[in-house]
Amino acid sequence: MKKLIVLALSLTLLIASQAMARDLRFSSGLAQSEFRDLSKQAGAAISYKNTAPAEPLGILGFDAGVELEAMDINSGSSYWNKAFGNDAPSFLLLPKLRVRKGLPFSIDVGAMYSYVPDSNIKLWGVEVSKAILDGTMATPAWGIRATYSQLAGVNDLSLKTAGIDTSISKGILFLTPYVGAGAVWIQSKAEGHLQQLSNLSNETIYQPRFFAGLKISPLPLFAITAEAEYQVRPIYSLKAALNF
Repeated sequence: MKKLIVLALSLTLLIASQAMARDLRFSSGLAQSEFRDLSKQAGAAISYKNTAPAEPLGILGFDAGVELEAMDINSGSSYWNKAFGNDAPSFLLLPKLRVRKGLPFSIDVGAMYSYVPDSNIKLWGVEVSKAILDGTMATPAWGIRATYSQLAGVNDLSLKTAGIDTSISKGILFLTPYVGAGAVWIQSKAEGHLQQLSNLSNETIYQPRFFAGLKISPLPLFAITAEAEYQVRPIYSLKAALNF
């Protein structure tokens, strides 16, 4: 069963990568208002997603897996069409590698890397979280988290995000639901061909985020986590990971 689940998810990631195989390269310039709207949605897309309950992994804990993010973008907008050479997809699909490691004092650290094959879209990020309440059989876990992410490979756009959030979770048998909220700060700068076409000012944006998810552990050392987030637009994530 475990092999079938991993195989199915791998095929999903492959299909998603092929569907998203296009460069982020601007066909024409943007107005400043278009650039700000694009920065809001693109920043939401690359921001570091949670996809984990609030409970800490523990000093010997480790979690590593693959993740697929799908963000419902406003594909009919002029700025997304210009960003994708007049061929914007309905969803931004980002396959990722994720890893988290438990440390002493209920602290976890993690990293993320994403590359869309046959495109110039890459991104990476890091996170650190601290459980204020570890959680017990009777009480929930509560934690806080700080994140950083950055777009890479796109010559026309420099995009960075920093975030902070808090979440609460409670395990029930092999299910662990969780909810959380926080904020993301986005720094966006037009470069290269886009800046030559548009002469745009930099954008610094703050936006709230809200998310809820469910971790399912059907087998020992293996878990699937599904999450929905709202940050300007709906964002959906699915992660399959080995953990202990």
